[in-house]
Amino acid sequence: MSRFRSRLLFALITLIIVVLVGLGLLLGQLFKSFYLNTFNQRLEKETNLVTLLVEEEETITPSLQKHLGDIGKTLSARISIIDLDGTLQYDTDGIVQPEEDSHQEVLQQIIEKNKDKERIYYERNDEMYYYGATLMRDGERAGFVVLSTPVESLHRVNQQIWGLLIASLGAALVVILLLGVRITAQYTRPIESATKVAMELAKGNYKARTYEEHVDETGMLSQSINVLARNLQDMTKAQEMQQDRLSTLIENMGSGLILIDGRGYVNLINRAYKETFHVEQSDYLYRLYYEALEHKEVVELVEEIFMTEVRVRKQIVLPLKIERRHFEVYGAPIIGFNDEWKGIVLVFHDITELKKLEQMRKDFVANVSHELKTPITSIKGFSETLLDGAMNDKETLEYFLSIILKESERLQSLIEDLLDLSKIERQGFRLNMAYVDIHELLEDILVILEAKAKEKEISLELYKAKRELFIFGDNPRVKQIFINLINNALAYTPPGGKVGVTVQDAGDMVEITVSDTGIGMDEEEIPRIFERFYRVDKARSRNSGGTGLGLAIVKHLVEAHHGKITVKSKVNSGTAFKVKLSKENKDLQ
Repeated sequence: MSRFRSRLLFALITLIIVVLVGLGLLLGQLFKSFYLNTFNQRLEKETNLVTLLVEEEETITPSLQKHLGDIGKTLSARISIIDLDGTLQYDTDGIVQPEEDSHQEVLQQIIEKNKDKERIYYERNDEMYYYGATLMRDGERAGFVVLSTPVESLHRVNQQIWGLLIASLGAALVVILLLGVRITAQYTRPIESATKVAMELAKGNYKARTYEEHVDETGMLSQSINVLARNLQDMTKAQEMQQDRLSTLIENMGSGLILIDGRGYVNLINRAYKETFHVEQSDYLYRLYYEALEHKEVVELVEEIFMTEVRVRKQIVLPLKIERRHFEVYGAPIIGFNDEWKGIVLVFHDITELKKLEQMRKDFVANVSHELKTPITSIKGFSETLLDGAMNDKETLEYFLSIILKESERLQSLIEDLLDLSKIERQGFRLNMAYVDIHELLEDILVILEAKAKEKEISLELYKAKRELFIFGDNPRVKQIFINLINNALAYTPPGGKVGVTVQDAGDMVEITVSDTGIGMDEEEIPRIFERFYRVDKARSRNSGGTGLGLAIVKHLVEAHHGKITVKSKVNSGTAFKVKLSKENKDLQ
């Protein structure tokens, strides 16, 4: 913008200088012409006056000479009287020798050239100015009266005129320049400010503003740029907010997402996709889809969308490291408003857990049916045998009825466990919370199970903490947790084994460990032992009268108390269940 101001000032200065120089030349010529005219008129009048004075005398008397000398001094002029032949009769500076007097020669040349004229005008070498008038005596021309004056006065006056003009025009130039600079700055400052703001807007700084000082066109320009800046800032904020919302939605959605442009290059993958498939963003972005995608099924799905340009939904199974996972893949073409092909979006919904739940549901139905079928079949078979005549034998009758009773109790226990588990899992299940003495509760459980332990010749021991410990929980439900765990340990421990219950203070928590020296289990089986009807040793657990739901109930009750349960086990070395329950459970108070 300084260049614009410099160019504007240069053009203005050039224009002013041209105008002032032209005006100076014009005024100089006018003043010179005016002064020359005035000088000529004065000299003409003076010559006429001298001519009248000479004509009054018949001859050139001493008195006339004296008067002419005085007049010449007064007029600063040289007075010469010349006859018609060019002979100098009188000169206020005296008659000199012809060979030495160039003045006389000049006069002779003037007379010869202007002999027939009434007036004589001659200028010699810009040094002397000659003006003459005809001298009349007795009505006839007797010669000429010539006044000569140096041109030096004219030059001096001309110099003074030009000096005055230059000084005046120079002062005017300075004043005009100062005013021009000020006016230029006044009008270019808003333009400079507007230009700077426009440059900042071009760089993306939409917070830039310019001053609105005037109400003229420059002020309207500043106001318009400020309005433009505000609109751009608002649009940018709205776009950034929309972009942030979209980015947040894409990055935090639970399903993996891939965006492929119209040329087949991958432009975007979200965090869920990277975490699910364990890939890096650099391995996918700006690469062709068939080079970036590892699974053939997904590549074929993309090619199908490219060819058909319709939405596709498929369920596929993909191997990821050591597991196979189920995905429902939804692919759709991205088509613009003008039917412009822009690309493809793929969304990967991980339905592995749904598939597992579906399989668990099927297994649950099958297991329930199987568990119910066994006692019902036994009851039906023994009942038919009794009806067929075996009831007449008292011993057989008592034996069969005891079996029917045992199977009925097992069936009742299974149904009660199913109802109990359903109640625990139901929405809105509430616990009756109170402070429970964990030592007292475990002692009561050991009294209940002591007879079973003696029957199997198993040592059942309780190892208390050094001081009393209380937990905040539902007394019957906590008792149910440890009855199931200790009963389970007794069931899977062979005769002569040992079951121990250890209580430890763990700060805000209380740790209760139920350990045994039973058959144990493989490490890979540990994650499944809390599933319904899952059995490590199916024959032994069924013979022990278990329903297969005890550990599932334990897990749900521990989680309902906001506690934790962990398992450590080794085949033929025993198992240890560690339960952590809170002393206060502030979230449940």
